[in-house]
Amino acid sequence: MRVHLIAIGGSAMHNMAIAMHKKGYEVTGSDDEIFEPSKTRLANLNLLPTEIGWFPEKINATIDAVILGMHARADNPELAKAKELELKIYSYPEYIYEQTKNKTRIVIGGSHGKTTITSMILHVFKHAGIDCDYMVGAQLQGFDAMVKLTEGAKFAIIEGDEYLSSPIDRRPKFHLYYPNIAIISGIAWDHINVFPTFDNYVDQFRIYINKITDGGSLIYCENDAEVKKLAEEEKQKNRIKLFSYSTPDYKIENGITILKNQIPLLVFGEHNLMNFNAAKLACEQAGISESVIYDAIKSFKGAAKRLELVAKNETTAVYKDFAHSPSKLKATTAAMKQQYPKRKLIACMELHTFSSLNENFLAEYKNAMADADEAIVYFNPHTIEHKKLKPITSEQVKMAFASDNVTVFTDSDKIKAKLLSKTWQNANLLLMTSGNFDGLDFIALSKSIVFNLII
Repeated sequence: MRVHLIAIGGSAMHNMAIAMHKKGYEVTGSDDEIFEPSKTRLANLNLLPTEIGWFPEKINATIDAVILGMHARADNPELAKAKELELKIYSYPEYIYEQTKNKTRIVIGGSHGKTTITSMILHVFKHAGIDCDYMVGAQLQGFDAMVKLTEGAKFAIIEGDEYLSSPIDRRPKFHLYYPNIAIISGIAWDHINVFPTFDNYVDQFRIYINKITDGGSLIYCENDAEVKKLAEEEKQKNRIKLFSYSTPDYKIENGITILKNQIPLLVFGEHNLMNFNAAKLACEQAGISESVIYDAIKSFKGAAKRLELVAKNETTAVYKDFAHSPSKLKATTAAMKQQYPKRKLIACMELHTFSSLNENFLAEYKNAMADADEAIVYFNPHTIEHKKLKPITSEQVKMAFASDNVTVFTDSDKIKAKLLSKTWQNANLLLMTSGNFDGLDFIALSKSIVFNLII
């Protein structure tokens, strides 16, 4: 088999290229820009394109499948040539399904928690010694890639993103996986540029449920009113099995979260405890015993950038998190405050996505960081200009968050200076963004705060 990836340098796409190479396929690709770590990882396997750019003359009838990445444009010249030659063209999720259609597919959907639940399931499978294919949205400890596709594995664990599939396919990715076992962790409006109303956004999850194979299972969070409503709708059809979950019983002792059966965890926060219950149900559906699941979860450290510990000493800890949507900010901030109730919490977040920088969406952030003792919100006006959005002001942002603890910055150097000027005895720092605060060095900042180093 020969496959060609248009926009091979993307986070998901280069992992797909590596997975297909390891499966024994002949893999080629192209892109107009490739950054690290994709560049080195592709080069190590001789998959890095010899030239940067698009080369339609290299597209020919010997290619069995063309995979189109989200980074490419609809008028891409290589795509045009593939269409002209009537080659088989797949979006990324379509090709994941093509490779896993004869397996039991466990698909994890939801506005939040997808990566963590997927990671937990993979961690349990690995602990249980069960081989599986997978696709996850973050690099995981103990796994050398974000995508694995094989001939022999009976299960495929897939993180089900609700964003668009490709430049020419406007369907959400998770509509294309046809799960045997589906999870919905929660529904909180996101991707306003694609789903302009909340009802339209909810409809995508309704369609996702309808894509579950007959006789399959839906695992859903009963704490989420919208998810519960969709589950109730589905119950009337009597087509699939329904399994609900909520927060398990737990306690916190000396900064460690312990489940009721005396299982200590390395992760914390009620949202992560609910994530575990979702993962547990999925693993049980796959035939893994409860005792094996509990034994495995004790060593789960979390996915990268999901409440990830950067540095700590006896009185201070610095965490970073991918959180950027209102529901994620609330859950992550609350988790930090609950885990360290005697410490002051300074929480910083960056408005970076299309939705978060849209003035029509800002009101969704009301009280999103109210649990922090001090909240810092950052946005870069140049990012708004680049995304061709209407300008917003610091005053608008502060009003939207609607809590007195919020200070708004538009200069990341000033945030750094403010944080370094503070006394950090019995205080924690939480950095939340899907970006990087425009080049802020998280590790150097964290070490300066925790170890009093000069940067």
